[in-house]
Amino acid sequence: MIECVYCNERYDDNEIVYNCKKCGSVLEVLIDVDISKDVFECRKNTLWKYKEFMPVDETKIVSLDEGGTPFCKCDKLAKELGIELYVKVEGSNPTGSFKDRGMSVGITKTLELGVDTVGCASTGNTSASLAAYAARASLRCVVLLPSGKVALGKLAQAMFHGAEVLSVNGNFDEALEMITQLALEKHLYLLNSINPYRLEGQKSIGFEIIHELGWESPDRIILPVGNAGNISAIWKGITEFYNAGYMKEKPMMTGIQAEGASPIVNAFRKNSREIIPVENPETVATAIRIGAPVSSIKALGAIYDSDGYSETVTDDEILIAQKEFAQKEGIGVEPASAASIAGLKKLVNVGEIDKGEKVVCVVTGHLLKDPEIAIDACVKPIKIDANAEKLRSILLKR
Repeated sequence: MIECVYCNERYDDNEIVYNCKKCGSVLEVLIDVDISKDVFECRKNTLWKYKEFMPVDETKIVSLDEGGTPFCKCDKLAKELGIELYVKVEGSNPTGSFKDRGMSVGITKTLELGVDTVGCASTGNTSASLAAYAARASLRCVVLLPSGKVALGKLAQAMFHGAEVLSVNGNFDEALEMITQLALEKHLYLLNSINPYRLEGQKSIGFEIIHELGWESPDRIILPVGNAGNISAIWKGITEFYNAGYMKEKPMMTGIQAEGASPIVNAFRKNSREIIPVENPETVATAIRIGAPVSSIKALGAIYDSDGYSETVTDDEILIAQKEFAQKEGIGVEPASAASIAGLKKLVNVGEIDKGEKVVCVVTGHLLKDPEIAIDACVKPIKIDANAEKLRSILLKR
């Protein structure tokens, strides 16, 4: 059953609906699971380990073995900040971002509904993931990308997997409005995060965090926020595990936005649930360059209901955190992912995060999603002759 998060109007599982027809708000899938957590222990470590919590026909599963991503204890950064820190590395998914979790479930639902064409608007990662999973399921795929605003690595993935890529002279929000209109006219099945089944896959990040910590909650989960589906999805997963009796406490959900694209933070600072869109969002973190997040009501609900927090970071703070994180902990992430690390540092420094807290940061995409940013941040290679003496002289300088 699908339910409106605002007015509680309900819709059938097989009805293609993206917003509530009664009030226009966003929807979510209702789950009622009553099984022992022991059933998960001997299963393959993918998101489908938790298949009972995925509201789709398991005989139609489309998967690239997404999920089961690394959960790294980061002691060096933790020692500097005076906390206990774990990082969930979502760049290890098949196409290099957390979006693969949602696409596996979303494309499975597409087959269940008998639809032959899927589409999305994207800042990059959604299009890359959708293209791959559509190819896996032999579906036609159409993606709209804001012209000149998508990182090269993500654009290459969408094109290479066979999507029909359309470059829009406008921003992400305008592209999403366009393709949503086509979806409402039944020309395609929309798999942006406005689709409640997309978020069902992404909630498995929450499942894995709790499972990895021995069925205990961290004090806080920090993640980047763009279109706001992921923070709300993880909170939904956490709540489902809590309601199933698998855990006793719940974490504070903490969403980080780039300073130039921060409508959710702006609302949070006013203690409001009303979003005022940012008309021309700008940030080096292209994956979260979104001014009118479609899941804002869910995201703010997750933050408020968990007694969480939301904060901005500057582009400089993002790029510094990105490089430091790679060089201290060996984990390379794209700029949007580094927003969670930059936000962590900022919140510790201002005293919002207490010393000794157990914190999980979600880093959402791989370093090579945006190779140009990574290269520009580095010292250029030193050119030398093929001569051992020259090499020795360089090495001995250090």
